[in-house]
Amino acid sequence: MNVKKQFSEGLVTQNPALVQLLGMCPLLAITTSLFNGLGMGVMVIAVLTCSNVVISALRKIIPSKVRIACYIVVIAGFVTMVDLLIKGFVPALSSSLGLFIPLIVVNCVVLGRAEGFASKNSIGASALDGIFQGIGYTVALVIMCVIREFLGAGTFGAGLLNNGAGFQILPTDVVALGMVLPVGGFLTLGVVIAVVQYFMSKPKKNKEVAK
Repeated sequence: MNVKKQFSEGLVTQNPALVQLLGMCPLLAITTSLFNGLGMGVMVIAVLTCSNVVISALRKIIPSKVRIACYIVVIAGFVTMVDLLIKGFVPALSSSLGLFIPLIVVNCVVLGRAEGFASKNSIGASALDGIFQGIGYTVALVIMCVIREFLGAGTFGAGLLNNGAGFQILPTDVVALGMVLPVGGFLTLGVVIAVVQYFMSKPKKNKEVAK
């Protein structure tokens, strides 16, 4: 179990959203405020970590022919618990995210890590994988939220800071409202992925030049 490698993979080199391109639906749909991004990120971390641990613990007794169905049942159980907790303690977040909370059940990040990692590794490694991959996904959500909220509404921290109003940074008459629409999500995601790929390719180019 290489903790440093798992951390770097989850955050950068194998970031589930910006490198593996998983979980695109919520990344494009709900990233209009920092409140939404952090909320979804925390829920994904919780579900991903808990489901990884359970699936890793049961990996030797789950029949291979029905493993995907078993993984979905485990994931759905944790998503239901998270959904009920959010409805009870953070109703504003539940109302804001709506259907995207139960849709975590079919989020490719969660199911992909269950099939690709937890089903093949120990409980400890699977727990760390869930935490680090979840943090990487949350970072991508937050980056998207900050950019889209700033350019589309001129605010920072809406729903979370300053009694929910956020801080108005840009005047409302100069913002690009299209940034909070679906087209803004696609444009922002494309730019962020391009920037990440550019910086990831630089070390490879430097090594080739050194040779």
